[in-house]
Amino acid sequence: MKDVEKLYETLRKIQEPKGYYFNRDKKRVFELIEALIVNRERYGYMCCPCRLGSGDREKDMDIICPCVYRPPDVKEYGSCYCNLYVSKEWNEGTIPHEYVPERRPEEKFPF
Repeated sequence: MKDVEKLYETLRKIQEPKGYYFNRDKKRVFELIEALIVNRERYGYMCCPCRLGSGDREKDMDIICPCVYRPPDVKEYGSCYCNLYVSKEWNEGTIPHEYVPERRPEEKFPF
């Protein structure tokens, strides 16, 4: 749990000034951060915890967290695909919590 808390604080300090906040559901956030750590150990990089990585860093560049889909997802829906990063309004409940569709093109899926 110590690694999760350390990564949480590190990422929070980097991302909040950019306008990206962790989901207020800290239990969910810690589960996702734990999955990022597992992916870092598995692949050597922090592949998005809600997507299947290929193990090829070049092929997975778009889904290394924070993924390239986060800015348009948060702009349009207030949340990224896995709900790890959200807008202030999303956390405050002033915008609806809608399903965020997958933006990653099918041809990038590793199967």
